[in-house]
Amino acid sequence: MHTVAVLALDGVIPFDLSAPIDAFGWARLPDGREAYRVRVCSVSGEVSAGAFTVRAPYGLEALAEADTIVLPGVEEPPDQLPPGVAEALCAAAANGTRIASICVGAFLFAATGLLDGLRATTHWIAARDLAERYPKVTVDPNVLYVDNGQFLTSAGAAAAMDMCLHMIRRDYGSAVAAQASRMCVMPLEREGGQAQFIVQDQPPAPAGATLEPVLRWLADHCDRDLTLDDIATHAGMSTRTLNRRFREQTGTTPLQWLHRARVRRAQHLLETTAYPVERIATQAGFGSPTAFRERFRRVVGTSPLGYRRAFRSAQEPSRTS
Repeated sequence: MHTVAVLALDGVIPFDLSAPIDAFGWARLPDGREAYRVRVCSVSGEVSAGAFTVRAPYGLEALAEADTIVLPGVEEPPDQLPPGVAEALCAAAANGTRIASICVGAFLFAATGLLDGLRATTHWIAARDLAERYPKVTVDPNVLYVDNGQFLTSAGAAAAMDMCLHMIRRDYGSAVAAQASRMCVMPLEREGGQAQFIVQDQPPAPAGATLEPVLRWLADHCDRDLTLDDIATHAGMSTRTLNRRFREQTGTTPLQWLHRARVRRAQHLLETTAYPVERIATQAGFGSPTAFRERFRRVVGTSPLGYRRAFRSAQEPSRTS
């Protein structure tokens, strides 16, 4: 049985704690058996949850036995995790354990360093703080959740249920996830449909930011074989200045931003056309189908063909290679 460990730290937000317990607890296999074993863990055995106190039956040692670890948010996310927490999470990650955060639980996740270089989300009201506190994390405040494959983050409140249902769907398929969604009394895919599963555009630069024209130009010309020098020349600045301003205004580098824009274009083509993978690789600006497949899997967490099967409109048959 798939084991889910929910780590409750002091000041845990009650809804964040209960959402994964309920979502995974409601999941049933076709023969009626429970799909998940859910364990609530803590550092000291008892934690404050605002209006009440939670007594957790498991300690940090249970994280090593889990297939999935969920990090609920806390009222005041600390800069440093309680002793032993970061070490236990990093050890679990090294063993391939899936780790997901809920709402401001992303701060706890980011404090481990595991989200460095990855895209993540949190409650929109805390997104700027997360980006400033952890500049190595690319924060996207516009999505319900982000799935990087092994590591997932969700926005606040009901987005936790969206992410949990998504994980159930990944683990056991649509039928089991649909039954769990009915028990949650919410649709398996909320309005916006596939948008909750798609790697969205890069976080926009602040209004009036000097890079806005450059970002638009990159998005329009991401199919070209652009180098850092090409981008700097178009922007009218040195490569050093370009890199610094990209870090300041987008939280990433020009080439990383370009790679994400190419993946986003490829996703759109996979969803809306029947073009073969080779043609999409060319139109999205990748040097070869192999490079395209590798980058796409790294960013989206699945292959281009797997993505197309899941999200392409069924209006006409797909022709892939």
